[in-house]
Amino acid sequence: MQLDNYTLPSVIRSCRERKDLVMGRLIHDIVLKSGLSVDHFVCAALVDMYAKCGAIDDARELFDKMSNRDLVTWTVMIGACGECGNANESLVLFDRMREEGIVPDKVAMVSVVHACVKLGAMSKARLVHEFINRNKFPLDVILGTALVDMYAKCGSIDSAREIFDRMRRKNVITWSAMIAAYGYHGQGRKALDLFPMMLSSGILPNKITFVSLLYACSHRGLTEEGLRLFSLMSDDYGFEPDVKHYTCMVDLLGRAGRLNEALKLIESMKVEKDEGLWCALLGACRIHKNLDLAEMAAKSLLELQPQNPGHYVLLANIYANAGRWQDMAKTRDLMTKRKLKKIPGWTWIEVDNKIYQFSVGDRTHPRSEEIYLMLKTLSKKLELAGYVPDTNFVLHDVAEEDKLGILHTHSEKLAISFGLIATPEGTPIRITKNLRVCGDCHTFTKFVSAVTERVIIVRDANRFHHFEGGACSCGDYW
Repeated sequence: MQLDNYTLPSVIRSCRERKDLVMGRLIHDIVLKSGLSVDHFVCAALVDMYAKCGAIDDARELFDKMSNRDLVTWTVMIGACGECGNANESLVLFDRMREEGIVPDKVAMVSVVHACVKLGAMSKARLVHEFINRNKFPLDVILGTALVDMYAKCGSIDSAREIFDRMRRKNVITWSAMIAAYGYHGQGRKALDLFPMMLSSGILPNKITFVSLLYACSHRGLTEEGLRLFSLMSDDYGFEPDVKHYTCMVDLLGRAGRLNEALKLIESMKVEKDEGLWCALLGACRIHKNLDLAEMAAKSLLELQPQNPGHYVLLANIYANAGRWQDMAKTRDLMTKRKLKKIPGWTWIEVDNKIYQFSVGDRTHPRSEEIYLMLKTLSKKLELAGYVPDTNFVLHDVAEEDKLGILHTHSEKLAISFGLIATPEGTPIRITKNLRVCGDCHTFTKFVSAVTERVIIVRDANRFHHFEGGACSCGDYW
């Protein structure tokens, strides 16, 4: 029987739901042979399928060839770029869509807001929010919750709360998002304060709510409160903890130095352990320098994910901190044999609506000379204020002088130095790091906030740090 533009999109959607890229490509071949490669409905379904299967280049190639793109296709492509790590391209597509006369709907705006979340750029977030206000999109549960998440992950917890308070209707996802936001901004008490407010509004928690609450406790050192909530979850609400709840509890106990209790909790688990759980234990071992337990956690991690370079790096760093250079070298050699490379550290900063990227020792920026001069001047001022570089965070078996050189040019320091010369005095500096900020850079940034009288907001792989007047919102507990 002859295939048509009704049958093929249905089959393509099935491939999308199953994320079956192999079958999807075969169907695409059939589309070409059937002469339907120019059909709008078929092409839109293929773009959607490729995007959801993570084949972003194939999706984009088809998208660019389409002569007639409707709102749904634009929305799919905008969302796909954001999901695949190219959030900036999502916003470029959003501008192009409007230039071509396509009027976005609420679903499209949610995709754009999610792209801002991925990008973490405050100026872009504010522009998108202004567009939403200007076009009078209603602040319903879906769009409102997305905006709460956007502002929180772009570094403005106050703006997130303002949106949250303005929402007439909130569901459990909205409340959980706001609780989570306070958690990763280090405001654990405010996260806990929201819980009784949520209950009094008639909204019952779900499992995600408890993950958010336990995470907030973990990142603020609220150990007893976390233990109480963990019991409350099963005793009062009948939720059996899953691996995410256990991971939060291991992190909570581990950070507090209660490593034996964390290990007992792991041993008592009835659910399958995953890499996040062992990472939490390994991270606690790094903080408290428990090498024996670290080796056990690392072994479990490497059995689960032998191809993840981050696990090898974390174990190597623990060996380096303990001065066990031979063990560190063996771990690095194992990485080399398995052809694994350490994820490079990058720091981003947004200045004048443009995003700049720095790596350690980076000299590619056109204003590099000014940046390094500012860093040199700044370092002298900080040393006079009492800052002492902590070379324990340079995990190489090299001379102390070389360690100081490596430490001096960490990407966070270069981004902050650029922020100081490129933004008006008194304005906040916002930077994003793809890895966990190191202890020395954390101390450095506290001193910079005091000496320059600037607020510095750092988003790292784990959470937000708000530096002001020589102190950090995390209370040095992260």
